[in-house]
Amino acid sequence: MSHYKSNMRDIEFNLFEVLNRDEILGTGPFEAVDSDTARSILAEIDRMAREDLAASYEDSDRNPPVFDPKTNSAPLPESFKKSYQAYMDSEFWRLQINEDLGGTPAPSSINWAMGELILGSNAPIWMYAAGPSFAGVVHRNGTERDKQIARLMVEKQWGATMVLTEADAGSDVGAGRSKATLNDDGSWNITGVKRFITSATNDMTENVIHLVLARPQGIEGIGGPGTKGLSLFIVPEHHFDHETGELTGERNGAYVTNVEHKMGIKVSNTCEVTFGDPQVGGGEAAQGWLVGEVHNGIAQMFQVIENARMMVGTKAIATLSTGYLNALEYAKERVQGGDLTNQAKDAPRVTITHHPDVRRSLMTQKSFSEAMRALVLYTASYQDKIQIAEHNGERDELAEKVNDLLLPIVKGYGSERSWVLLGTESLQTLGGSGFLQEYPIEQYVRDAKIDTLYEGTTAIQGQDFFFRKIVKDQAKALTHINNEIDAFIKSEAGNGRLKVERELLAKALEDAGALTGILINTLMSADESAEGGNIKNIYKVGLNTSRLLMVIGDVVCAWLLLRGAEVALEKLAGDVSEADKAFYEGKVAAAQFFARTNLPKLTAEVAIAEATDLSLMELDEASF
Repeated sequence: MSHYKSNMRDIEFNLFEVLNRDEILGTGPFEAVDSDTARSILAEIDRMAREDLAASYEDSDRNPPVFDPKTNSAPLPESFKKSYQAYMDSEFWRLQINEDLGGTPAPSSINWAMGELILGSNAPIWMYAAGPSFAGVVHRNGTERDKQIARLMVEKQWGATMVLTEADAGSDVGAGRSKATLNDDGSWNITGVKRFITSATNDMTENVIHLVLARPQGIEGIGGPGTKGLSLFIVPEHHFDHETGELTGERNGAYVTNVEHKMGIKVSNTCEVTFGDPQVGGGEAAQGWLVGEVHNGIAQMFQVIENARMMVGTKAIATLSTGYLNALEYAKERVQGGDLTNQAKDAPRVTITHHPDVRRSLMTQKSFSEAMRALVLYTASYQDKIQIAEHNGERDELAEKVNDLLLPIVKGYGSERSWVLLGTESLQTLGGSGFLQEYPIEQYVRDAKIDTLYEGTTAIQGQDFFFRKIVKDQAKALTHINNEIDAFIKSEAGNGRLKVERELLAKALEDAGALTGILINTLMSADESAEGGNIKNIYKVGLNTSRLLMVIGDVVCAWLLLRGAEVALEKLAGDVSEADKAFYEGKVAAAQFFARTNLPKLTAEVAIAEATDLSLMELDEASF
């Protein structure tokens, strides 16, 4: 039996009963994907995820790739290659790319619903299959030469990587030292060493296209310090004919020189890649081409990064969902102890779902996994709006801003909450058995930790959220979300059944506003040009940006759950099946539990932020 347990009922509830995606399916850019088609695709992906993709999950962990320094490769286990090929053969990945590249565009909300199923069952399959979506970035930003390379990436199903990180720079991308030198033929030679490069080698595709950030040399006004001095280059593993895509038989000087030994997602080759080193491989130069022939690397790469952050958040949330469903199945079968109301020695033994703290734990898992699924799909619904506007030759600037605001919540809040709950609640439900490899949750925990780290740590997400998505945006997107939540609070949602929860949400929204105000005022007090300004006050902001991210994440998730509960209550007022009755009652219960359990804590978070001083930053390092 597969380890993976999906929640198609809740996915469809969010898509079709709350977000009303039927209204856009089969229209505009999505003309080829109507409601029936979308449902059929999701059903088939669900089957494939549970049967074909999940089949290699355990084996890939127990028998991970081993780096061979003689060939600079790390071959993948046969079981994983079979799962990967099943996904590629299905060609459902074409739903993510535009028609110019051979795609059949579907709404982002449908694609990320599909993404949950794949990422929850065997996440590295989605990662190795990134070539077509990365090709979209090359196509969008490129010259005619680049667009043809993008078409070949899709046609040949080549792998692709995003190559940013260097060992000494870490998350400080602007400190990268990899260099690019212009050749007479217009190509560039890339030199340097990059680390933590996902999927940089595999034996499932004939070529890998590296998208590399490097600093141009010897050109006046270009290639200076910081992120603005970086340019983006297309660097293939093997040279190829740019018209036909046929490999020329010549090796490019981009070599994998190490594969990391990791805590989790072991089948995903996380590599060190060395470019243009005469001592590595055959000593070839690493030849690349400037994307779009414009030096706009960090902006171009951010189109890849933002998609990757959505992927990471979806992966984290998908893992929590299957972790919860595995824990629930175990709890329904595990008999231990008597009911708390009957402590007689001869009292009948009961399943642990009868024990109060187990029920608390299960509802915690259920409410968070369903809240964050709603968060992912709600965010994707704004991406749908962006797609529709682009199709009409327009821009939906509000949708772009709201999407930008929500992405660090999806990635940062989603990964932190999922990782913590998998270890403290899902695994804990199984007791000692959860620590054993006979159950999948210990692997889920190991695989999920990376989600808080890569594509920007939680601390980076918090800073991005406050400084770029709130302050730089002048809180326009945040105000829009605030107004949506406020309108819900003032409505009669739930016909009285949600009155207490709306009151809790109102106080939580007030607390979130207060916390945001504290950080903005503190930031203003760090302006040395203002009277009494103290630059060190910026430290107080830095001590609370992650707190703000988590607080607003709680508020948004509570609101989304309560929106779902409103829909569920409307359905319960009609004639529904027994299965639907249980489902809708569960939606109401989860929303009420989440609001009553989490939202009252936000007042304390505001008090902590208000009391923040500089003592921690002034403490001598020796005292830590």
